[in-house]
Amino acid sequence: MNRLVLIVSLLLVSTPAWCIAQTWTDETPTLAGGRVTLGGEVTVTASPEDDGRFNYTDYERNALQLIRVALTAAVRPVERVTLVTELRAEGDTSGGQWTATPYALYVRVRPWRDRPIDIQAGRIPPVFGVAGRRAYANDNVLIGYPLIWQYLTILRPDAVPANADELIYARDAGWQSWYSVGANNYERGVPLATAFRYDTGVEVRVGDDLSRIAVATAVTAGTLSSPGTGVRSGGPQLSTRVAVRPTIGLVLGGSFADGDFLSNAAERDLPAYSRTQRYAQQSWGADAEYSRDHWLVRAEAIAVRWALPYLDDPPIDEPITSAGISVEGRYRVAPGVTVGARVDHIGFSTLAGKYESLPWDAPVSRVEGGIAWNIARHVTARFSVQHNHRQRGQVTSSTLPAAQVSLWF
Repeated sequence: MNRLVLIVSLLLVSTPAWCIAQTWTDETPTLAGGRVTLGGEVTVTASPEDDGRFNYTDYERNALQLIRVALTAAVRPVERVTLVTELRAEGDTSGGQWTATPYALYVRVRPWRDRPIDIQAGRIPPVFGVAGRRAYANDNVLIGYPLIWQYLTILRPDAVPANADELIYARDAGWQSWYSVGANNYERGVPLATAFRYDTGVEVRVGDDLSRIAVATAVTAGTLSSPGTGVRSGGPQLSTRVAVRPTIGLVLGGSFADGDFLSNAAERDLPAYSRTQRYAQQSWGADAEYSRDHWLVRAEAIAVRWALPYLDDPPIDEPITSAGISVEGRYRVAPGVTVGARVDHIGFSTLAGKYESLPWDAPVSRVEGGIAWNIARHVTARFSVQHNHRQRGQVTSSTLPAAQVSLWF
């Protein structure tokens, strides 16, 4: 039955999309004499159920069953000032509810015409790392997301464990963790960094994609794991990234972020003696990309340290840490046909409980391979297979095929 639904969904989407794409030109749609630039994407992804929830996102959706409709607009009312917005509506092929949100909404100012310096303010793209700015289907061969930007850990900014045993007990249940301090409900955890939502803040960038060295720094309302200003967000956060291009085709980057992880609501539920401490999320990142001929190789690593309150024994008296890595490569085998593969892993530091010492969350790995085919102008079809493995849980391993069709302009 899942296979039948998959095939029918792809046929329904790809047939009209192919017909529409044949009438398009390669020029970017513009209005008002070039002052308004438009873009858009319609992506439908279908896959069997992910019973292990390896692909669940912080929007509580399965990334392999996602339907996304996005419209972007860049409006330039005067020279060197641009207003950028992206509206997204998302649902899933399993029949869940649809949501609509302004994914991006910011103003970009370039003070000098001949210098690569710009300032952005509003709901802005992340400064940290690179994968968070590659969430669009037309920039990826594979369907799944890197684990370090998608996989839900058991940590929550709105609730904290009273002791080490309570945290260890929640291992591998990042989509429904519960703790005794703070919000008293089962709720999803947060990833190391999220690729599914932008944060609100101000960014200054010096240099561009042609510069030997580029530096970007931002102050945002939330953190990498939990952007925004809601009850589930901490913040503020300072983040920065430096990118170096030592030779043609090679880009090396380093990132750092430091922000308050716990939300104000969670801190109010702490004992009085714990409220004077700072509970920070500190993140370090490294990334590299190399392209030559038909090859492109990317790698990204993130290490994160969270400080949690010491409330009860057995104590969480030291910051807990996690580190993950993602390595992927792609090769264009023919015009319009590209194959790719990615290897991911996330590990967690050991925490001493009353009876045993264990990683505070279950280490998880993923291997994914796939193919992308540009079946028509502005229409791309993808097929991939991923294998996930986790060291603990009701479902420790899962192999998931997925298919996707994207229409974009």
